Amino acid sequence: MRPVGSTKSQGWEIGVRRTFPVSAARAWDALMSKSGLELWFGDDPHFAFKKGESFKTQIATGEIRSYTEGSLVRMTWQPPEWDFISTLQIRVLPAKTGATISIHHEKMQNNNQREAMRQHWTAVLDELGRMLKGT
Repeated sequence: MRPVGSTKSQGWEIGVRRTFPVSAARAWDALMSKSGLELWFGDDPHFAFKKGESFKTQIATGEIRSYTEGSLVRMTWQPPEWDFISTLQIRVLPAKTGATISIHHEKMQNNNQREAMRQHWTAVLDELGRMLKGT
């Protein structure tokens, strides 16, 4: 039996999600706002969210692999201390009670990295929740 988060072909993965009592459009706007982007990138990224666009911030470097305005961004994700590339997907989905922000991070090499990213993405969603309550 595999440990939680270990996959047969994609290394280690983590999924974190929260449902907020706002519209999907409002959740997306918060996620992609200057303050929202600073939560997950560590600083205000200065790049276009379009397929093929590369980025480098204090938290990670990567490339946008897929982008659908209002609902999806999929990218490679490599923190400075990693010597490999992982994959990150963030989606905003309509829910019965508002909107769900779902973060799926895969292709990590071990459980320590998985746990570090679980803590990071949980903190991002917790802070987004505080931002959304303040609006």
